[in-house]
Amino acid sequence: MKLIKVKEAIQSDNDQLAGQLRGKLKEEKTFLVNLMSSPGAGKTSLLLQTTAQMKHELRMAVIEADIDSSVDAERIVDSGIPAIQLQTGGFCHLDVPMVQQGLGALDSRGLDLIFIENVGNLVCPAEFDTGATIDVMILSVPEGDDKPLKYPLMFSKCDALIVNKIDYLQTSLTDFDLDLLEKRVRKLNKNINIFPLSSRTGEGIELWSEWLSSKVYEHNS
Repeated sequence: MKLIKVKEAIQSDNDQLAGQLRGKLKEEKTFLVNLMSSPGAGKTSLLLQTTAQMKHELRMAVIEADIDSSVDAERIVDSGIPAIQLQTGGFCHLDVPMVQQGLGALDSRGLDLIFIENVGNLVCPAEFDTGATIDVMILSVPEGDDKPLKYPLMFSKCDALIVNKIDYLQTSLTDFDLDLLEKRVRKLNKNINIFPLSSRTGEGIELWSEWLSSKVYEHNS
């Protein structure tokens, strides 16, 4: 009997395509952010706050991904930022060919910064390279500070961690320990950048946006 590990072959092909895409985007001076989180952590709300901060200095667009919906893309477009919707039809993640379809629809050559709002999931999106310049994940306070113990790959691969909904920390609704979370995360990824913020109140958005802007200008210069 011959054993063929299909998943490994698929990932190997995807990784090769991802490297090619990163090189192409570097030449075009386009910065691509892969944004990942659980459903409900606040990806779209974060994008609305972030693009509002940066839209006067950078040309931006968003690639939205959902299994079967366009509601998030509609919210982005209503805010004045171009967006396209990828409906994955059951796939729980994006890969490079899917992202390339989105980039083609946006004409990425005329853009400084593109966000991918990946499918809401802490497992599959962590396993597939999208060709993005950086990977960013959101963890919301209501999800708990133990998620690095349960989903180590996601925390290990990301360049930045956004801790969203920190306004909950001012209430008695959570026992979330921000210091403990950081300790757990840095055991997995000592160089990760951590940004506590609230997409509802706007607290911390400016610091995150300034960091991202600096990364975009460094990449595109």
